[in-house]
Amino acid sequence: MATDVHRPVTETVTGPAPEAARVLDGAAVRVRGLGRAFGGRAVIDGLRLDVAPGEFVALLGRSGCGKSTLLRVLAGLDREVEGQVLVPRRKAVAFQAPRLMPWKRVWRNVLLGLPGRPERGLAERALAEVGLGHRADAWPKTLSGGEAQRASLARALVREPDLLLLDEPFGALDALTRIKAQKLVAELWQERGCAVLLVTHDVDEALLLADRALVMENGVIAYENEIDLPRPRDIADPRFADLRAQLLDRLGVEGVHSAVGQ
Repeated sequence: MATDVHRPVTETVTGPAPEAARVLDGAAVRVRGLGRAFGGRAVIDGLRLDVAPGEFVALLGRSGCGKSTLLRVLAGLDREVEGQVLVPRRKAVAFQAPRLMPWKRVWRNVLLGLPGRPERGLAERALAEVGLGHRADAWPKTLSGGEAQRASLARALVREPDLLLLDEPFGALDALTRIKAQKLVAELWQERGCAVLLVTHDVDEALLLADRALVMENGVIAYENEIDLPRPRDIADPRFADLRAQLLDRLGVEGVHSAVGQ
């Protein structure tokens, strides 16, 4: 696990906690008693979660279990909640849809939302980090799916996040592009040392990338499994297959072997 985090973490509070900020005591994320309801139905119900600095956590669960809702809460995009959510001030999110503005060139998209008047060089460095430096002046509509997702990652990384939130960022990519994108995220995580929470439906993806896999059920984290496998990981490793079987069983999938990109 990448733990070489040199920057101090400043925390913020989401939800009706009385204080405006508090120390996380070595955690990158701390959630206690989180609740979120839609139309009277609880999607998240008393959820508890801790993520350590530099830890890569994968969040799995059946469709509609609240995974993406939790990610939006951590990102500060949904504040209609109960309970306590402590997260770093410097956080960034990348969604399955890259959400690039078609009327702005790629480098300008990377800088969207940054305060002040950030210089182009900042965007160029982030784009180079994700292997897209040569497309800085391109229009978003000319990018391939993989290139657009890398631009989205650059927009997240330019914020120097202590917490990177990924909401199924590879879901719309073809199999080969998806594998390349997964490898890129693994490399960026190792280099950056930030905490990562990845929401995914792909069990193999979780096992290839994460330190810990969580399964969400009935609005809470119902199951977790440490992924104590050496990196880079091999899906042919018998221990990998055992972990896959455990997670698939917890997800209610029997007799099915997940495969990256399928």
